Amino acid sequence: MIFRVALLASFLMFSSIAFAETPPAVDKKIVVADAMVDVNTGKLISNPVITIEGGRITAVAGGGSATKADGELIDLRGMTILPGMIDTHTHLTGSADEHGYKRLATSKTRSALRGVKHARDTLMAGVTTVRNLGASGFIDVALRDTINAGEIAGPRMFVSGPSLGITGGHCDNNLLPVDFQVSSDGVADGPWEVAKKVRRNIKYGADLIKICATGGVLSKGTKVGVQQYSFEEMQMVVREAHRRGITVAAHAHGTEGIYAAIQAGVDSVEHASFIDDAGLKLAKKNGTYLSMDIYVTEFILGEGEKAGILEESLAKERKTGALQRENFSKAVKAGVKMVMGTDAGVYPHGDNLKQLSRMVTFGMKPMQALQAASINAANLLNKEADVGSIQVGRYADIIAVKGNPLEDISLLENVGFVMKEGIVYKPFR
Repeated sequence: MIFRVALLASFLMFSSIAFAETPPAVDKKIVVADAMVDVNTGKLISNPVITIEGGRITAVAGGGSATKADGELIDLRGMTILPGMIDTHTHLTGSADEHGYKRLATSKTRSALRGVKHARDTLMAGVTTVRNLGASGFIDVALRDTINAGEIAGPRMFVSGPSLGITGGHCDNNLLPVDFQVSSDGVADGPWEVAKKVRRNIKYGADLIKICATGGVLSKGTKVGVQQYSFEEMQMVVREAHRRGITVAAHAHGTEGIYAAIQAGVDSVEHASFIDDAGLKLAKKNGTYLSMDIYVTEFILGEGEKAGILEESLAKERKTGALQRENFSKAVKAGVKMVMGTDAGVYPHGDNLKQLSRMVTFGMKPMQALQAASINAANLLNKEADVGSIQVGRYADIIAVKGNPLEDISLLENVGFVMKEGIVYKPFR
């Protein structure tokens, strides 16, 4: 009897070893192409071979070759590969065909559902990471989480939740009369109320904070160049956000508001339309990033009236757009840190990379524009170890175009292949 028990125990132990479930094989992919833009060195690498496992890049080689025996082969010969682009200023839940009073007819639920389409359009255009700056009701948080769960396709999102601003300011809803007592989610006046809003946004899932330091083009009743938040209020926002380890983006068109925001310690200034030499000097000294949306003026002045943009806003854009482009050129010459921010949502999602050719037209070299949309943006997000370059350890966010984008940056307006975290969303055909 004892012998039978021992024999049975030995058999069970052997069975557990012999028939134990083997771990699944790692999904290994190999990407080959004619060339690769190395945004770190500023060089074009011939015949790159990129090895991907578990959604991240495990090897990068130049001048090599690969076969199907090495892993799943993704053959992009005839194309140039680049890191997935990063747009640091989007509004995925906003629609380009609804501005002004038209927006009053759209519910938060409707905006969220349309955000699903906008997210896919953005990803398919070659933008694999975005910073979403402003959404009511934390619908940007919900969209981010749904993408992260793999339930829908979209770019990697870093979101601000509701934008913070003064009563009656650019980030308030000024379209309705007093009878309706309407106020936007992020309205806060005074340092302690501002601090409370920062804490609330973080509580409900914001990755960063956006404030409205000055008036804006598309808001009713605000002057673009006039400072709105006081220096003390901006200081409080930065103090609270940085204490919690997150960054602050400041919408700021006007000269004084830009200067105050930089002095307060914000991480990026959005638009920066009327920045002067003193502002550029301070931004360079403090390492503040400028995100200047110089393409959007073409949509506002060309298609804006049809989309519902108020005449008041069109008039403001006529005064703002040209000067913003001039100051963009000055910022490039001054050597200020710059990122690609498009304000997509004001104009159609998926057109994000039209911005790159305008960045080149107004002073950047093609490589500088690509770096603004990759490694510079990754640094602003504090995610340089994950995104922004085709490099070992980074997520396998890879896009491809036919031809050499360093010779013709507009090729990025027709991205022919998109991979995010090793998953191909837009195959090369």
